[in-house]
Amino acid sequence: MSSPRKLKYENRLLWLVLLAALPGVLVAAVLLWIGDYSTQTRWTVTALMVGLWWGVAFALRERVVRPLQTLSNLLAGLREEDYSIRARGGRKDDALGEVHRELNALVETLKEQRLGALEAAALLRKVMAEIEVAVFTFDEAQQLRLVNRAGERLLAEPAERLLGRRADELGLAECFQGDSPRTLQTSFPGGAGRWGIRRSVFRQDGRPHQLLVLADLSRALREEERQAWQRLLRVLGHEMNNSLAPIRSLATTVAGLLRKEPKPEDWQDDVNRGLDIIATRAEALSRFMEAYTRVAKLPPPRLRPVDVSLLIDRVAGLETRLKVTVEPGPACVVSADGDQLEQLLINLVRNAVDAARETGGGVRVGWWVARQRLEVRVEDDGPGLSNTANLFVPFFTTKPKGSGIGLVLCQQIAEAHGGSVMLENRPDHRGCVARVRLPLS
Repeated sequence: MSSPRKLKYENRLLWLVLLAALPGVLVAAVLLWIGDYSTQTRWTVTALMVGLWWGVAFALRERVVRPLQTLSNLLAGLREEDYSIRARGGRKDDALGEVHRELNALVETLKEQRLGALEAAALLRKVMAEIEVAVFTFDEAQQLRLVNRAGERLLAEPAERLLGRRADELGLAECFQGDSPRTLQTSFPGGAGRWGIRRSVFRQDGRPHQLLVLADLSRALREEERQAWQRLLRVLGHEMNNSLAPIRSLATTVAGLLRKEPKPEDWQDDVNRGLDIIATRAEALSRFMEAYTRVAKLPPPRLRPVDVSLLIDRVAGLETRLKVTVEPGPACVVSADGDQLEQLLINLVRNAVDAARETGGGVRVGWWVARQRLEVRVEDDGPGLSNTANLFVPFFTTKPKGSGIGLVLCQQIAEAHGGSVMLENRPDHRGCVARVRLPLS
């Protein structure tokens, strides 16, 4: 006979129930057989007693084993990700019923989480397939494990022939060198140009993997370059036509006067007046081209420590048409090109004074430091801005004698220092405010 340790759980439970009832059965049998009963009665009662003893033991065994088998089937279904199985038969007021309810709730939660994960994975696969960015996933041995459609087009091969191959075999070894992000000028079987490279590391199944993303920058750069040329040619054409049209008309008029015989009495005055206008328009065209050259040839900043308080006091003191109020801020030193930064603030203060003089208002300049950034604020009480969409478009101006390059230069200077310029109407009062944000480090 097998030892109790090697018996199955249900058999051990059966033997324990039998042994627990054995003393009572023995006592009842002894009392029955020593009593004054007939032999038939003794055997009949003994058989009934033994049968009842074994029947109760097997029934108790089934009452314990069957719920455990149900729970085992339920857990096996969870392990195999089958969330359609539910535990039944448990009552609300006993321990087994509580176990059934908690397991059913767990199954429902896992089902919802599984459904959400499947939907998220389907969405990720859809996005990966549709984006125009090549995405590759490599394992720790730099073998390709995942590629999207853009990656297939870049390498000019289907995924079935790419998966499992090393990065150097695919011509992607250079992409794992250098910093990330960075740009790389190279060619692939599916295209050549400038590529933006980004790498990151993640873990899957406890093992490190690398995510490689390649974005074609050439197309975007060409589109931006085309749009920039279109804007530039549109502005240049407009200004050139504005100057050349009257020059051509006046030149034709003057030539006609010179050929005319006999000449009118005041022909010399008409010729001189026409030549003066031609000279004026030519000078205006020359100033326009000089302004364009200034925008196109802004030198890179030479960074040195600049005391913000002294700089703003000096800029405010240069304005003689209107007193500029300086609102003191914290002591601050910024690394910048002092000349360029001064020119930026001069342009902003000059614009603010021009606006304030129209309404008889004032101009205030202040600064503060927040989150390792310096913000200079130039505020005026002028009429405000009627058109904010073209403020930083080259040669766009609302002033009768404006060149349309002041704010463009301000923007270029701020961006060259890693900062920004923003101009907007004041929300609480008439006028506008210009904000210059620069990094302190």
